Amino acid sequence: MGRVDAFLSCFSPHWVSTAYFTQGMAFFFKQELHILSLLWFTMYFVDILTDHSLSCMLTHTAIILLVRRALAGGICTSTRRLDGHVVVITGCNIGIGLETARDLSNRGAKIIMACRNTKEAEKKATEIRGQTGGQLEVMKLDLASLTSVREFAADLKTKETRIHMLINNAGVMMCPQMKTEDGFDMQMGTNHFGHFLLTCLLLPLLTHSEPARIINISSLAHAMGIIPFDDWDYKKGYDRVQAYANSKLANVLFTRQLAQKVKETNIQVFAVHPGAVQSNLGRHIIGNLSATDLYAIIGKNTVEGIQTTLHCALEANQEEPYYYSDCGLGYASAAARDDEAAESLWLYSQKVVGLKNDH
Repeated sequence: MGRVDAFLSCFSPHWVSTAYFTQGMAFFFKQELHILSLLWFTMYFVDILTDHSLSCMLTHTAIILLVRRALAGGICTSTRRLDGHVVVITGCNIGIGLETARDLSNRGAKIIMACRNTKEAEKKATEIRGQTGGQLEVMKLDLASLTSVREFAADLKTKETRIHMLINNAGVMMCPQMKTEDGFDMQMGTNHFGHFLLTCLLLPLLTHSEPARIINISSLAHAMGIIPFDDWDYKKGYDRVQAYANSKLANVLFTRQLAQKVKETNIQVFAVHPGAVQSNLGRHIIGNLSATDLYAIIGKNTVEGIQTTLHCALEANQEEPYYYSDCGLGYASAAARDDEAAESLWLYSQKVVGLKNDH
């Protein structure tokens, strides 16, 4: 069923709206001009060599436009400001995390850049300050270390009395088999256990009289995942693609159970599939190709890749199954809608990260 669920997840026409053809087209041409020019030039060159007619050329032009527009997906059209809001974003010195920080800073939010590579994060913070004039503070956070997570949370509580948004963006994708500092599989440990502990520790800062949001970056890959309750260490064999899918399913199940935990509070929670995005996240599988213009032909650029995150940060309302794709509710797999599995994962996660049952 995993592959069927993944297939169904690709077809969610909610993002084909009026905005899709109005503001969406203007946004699309601005983002895609370079790629469209490259594709059209290549197409015309091939069509001329093969002596195709003008009508064929126009047909090919339309096909390229429609395919690229569909791949680019939905857009967030919100003009909402975030003045006075404090936003924590993990892993935001690169990729979609960096673009998210840039956009929300431009809306007036104070950004806490929670990053492992603080040297690079400081460079990016300086860059964004110059562009937006906003407040950005870099803080050390290594999600592969529960000690680092606890130190970050304790440090943040001395600096801020409340936060309005936590965006759990950092992640590892399909890396070779490795362990975190605490002995977890690197993908599950970083993508799930680290963010689970961080979120639970920061809940007191999120629980206040103003609206707050928690956004967990998941993936379409969740539809192929299982929760390995009987083999967390993959002693039966390690498949890095499956391990990644498992960690992304954990993100959605965590979001689902968290939604129940905060049901009567000011907090809304979301799990997000950003799409196939041009970044270095896929470096363990296809090297640097995923960060090149060649990959951008079949994927989104980073600005397009943050649109669903922005939608959930600025205008969406929490709704079951809590999984969002292309700026609307996405198709969550049957495994991602399993309440029993969500509760079991929560209890196991509490145990292994050393949290008491009151979280």
